[in-house]
Amino acid sequence: MNMTISRNTIILLIACTGVFVEALDIAILNLSIPLIQKQFSVNTGTVQWLQTLYVLLYGSFLIIGGKLSDVSGRKRVFLVGIALFFLASIGAGFSASFGQLAGFRALQGLAAALVMPSALSLITNTFTELTARSKAIALFSSFAAIGSGSGLSLGGIIATYAGWQWVFFINVPVLLLIGGLAIHYIPADPVHRTRRTPDLLSGALLAFTLLLITYGVHTIGQPASPLWHQFVLIGLIVLSIRWLRFRTVQQTDPLIDVSLLQAPNTLTGLGVTFLLGAFFTGFLFVQSITLQQYMGYSAARAGILLFPFSLLSAVVGKLLIPALLRRMAVFQMGILGMSMMTVGAVALIGSLQLGYPLWLLLISVACISGFGMAICFTSLTLLVIADIAVEHQGLASSVGTTAYFLGGGLGLSILSLLMPSETDVANGLIWPAVGLLVYAVVGVTWLGMHAYVKRRQSSKQDKHLLETIDDVL
Repeated sequence: MNMTISRNTIILLIACTGVFVEALDIAILNLSIPLIQKQFSVNTGTVQWLQTLYVLLYGSFLIIGGKLSDVSGRKRVFLVGIALFFLASIGAGFSASFGQLAGFRALQGLAAALVMPSALSLITNTFTELTARSKAIALFSSFAAIGSGSGLSLGGIIATYAGWQWVFFINVPVLLLIGGLAIHYIPADPVHRTRRTPDLLSGALLAFTLLLITYGVHTIGQPASPLWHQFVLIGLIVLSIRWLRFRTVQQTDPLIDVSLLQAPNTLTGLGVTFLLGAFFTGFLFVQSITLQQYMGYSAARAGILLFPFSLLSAVVGKLLIPALLRRMAVFQMGILGMSMMTVGAVALIGSLQLGYPLWLLLISVACISGFGMAICFTSLTLLVIADIAVEHQGLASSVGTTAYFLGGGLGLSILSLLMPSETDVANGLIWPAVGLLVYAVVGVTWLGMHAYVKRRQSSKQDKHLLETIDDVL
C-alpha cells in the first residue's frame, strides 16, 4: 500500500514539474528580449516571432497531443514531449543566429503541446478516486500558475547574471531528471488496437494556416513586398482555410467537432478567450520593452519589481475567485475581469504618455497581472463549458486553451505592426498599448452584449410562462 502511494505521489510530481517547465517557458523569455535583440541585431517586430511561434505551435497541436495520449499512450507521448523539449532547449541556448533560435523556439511549442495534455492524462488515470483526483488536478493547476507567474521574475534574473542562453539551459537538468523518473515510475501504457489514429494532417494544416496568416499580417501591404507575392500569399491562405474546413466536415473523427461548440455561451467564451490571449501575451511583451528600453531597468530589477504581482495573482485565485463565484454569474465575472484589463490598458497608456511614472505602470500591472488575468481565465473557462455535456467538457476546455494560445500568437503579430520603427522612437509604445485597449474593449463589449441577449431571452421566457399560467387559470 505504501509503495502504491509513493509511486502515485512521484507520478504526480513528474506531471506537475513537466507542466511547470512548459508554463514557465511561456513567460520566461519576455525580459530577455532586449538582450536577444542586441545580440542578433533584430528589431522589435522581428523578435516577437520567438513568442508567436511558441504559442502558435502550442495552440495548434494541443488537441492533437491530447488525442495522441489516448491512442499512442500517455507515457509514450509524455516522454516524447519531454525529450523534444530537452533537445529544443539545448539547441536554443546554443543558437548562433536568430533563425536558429526561432526554429528551436517553435520546437519547444510543439513539445509543450505534447507534454501538457499527456501530463494531465497521467494524473486523471493515476488518481481514480474523485477526491484524490480533484486534489491532484488542483495541485497540477497551481504548478502551471506558479510557472507562468514566476517566469518573468526568474527570466529577468537569469538573463542579467548568466546570459539569455541560460533561460533555455535551465530547463535541461530539470527535464533530464523528470524524464528519468518517468521512465522508471510511470507504468507502461496499455495496448489499444482498436482506437482510431487522430487526424494529424488537420493539426499540421491548422498550424500551417495560422503561420501563413501571421506571416501575411507582417508582409501584406509593405512597400518592400511585391504585388505578386501578396497575391500568392492570400491565395495560399484561402486554399489552406478551405482545405481545413473540408477535412473538418469530411472526417468521421475530426480534429474538432464544431457541432459541440455552437452554443452561445461556448462561442462567446471562446471568442473572448482568444482576445484575452491576444491581450495578455501582448501586454507582457510591451511591459518588458517599456521597463528595459524606455525606463532603463535591468532584466533582473524588472523581474524583482514584478514578482509581488505574481503572488497577488495567486492570492486572488485562492481567496477572491471562490467568493466571486458564489455571488456573480460567470459572464458577470468575465465582464469584471475584462473591465480590469481595460483599466490596466488605460493606466499603461497614461504611463507611456506622462513620461513613465512607475506608480502608474504598477497600477496597470496590478489590474492586469494581479486581478484581471485570474478572474478572466477562471470565468471564461467556465463559460466555455457551461452548455457542454459532461462527457465533452474535456474537449471543450482544450479548445478554450487552444483559443487562448492562438489569440496570443495572432494578437502579438498584429501588435508588432504598431511597434515604433528605428526612426520613430519618439512615440514609444503608445500605439501598441492602444491596440491592447482595443482588445480589452472588444472583449468587454462582447460579454456585455451576451449578457444583454441572455437577459432578454430570460425576460421573454418569464413573460411566456406568466401568459401560460393565466391561460390555465
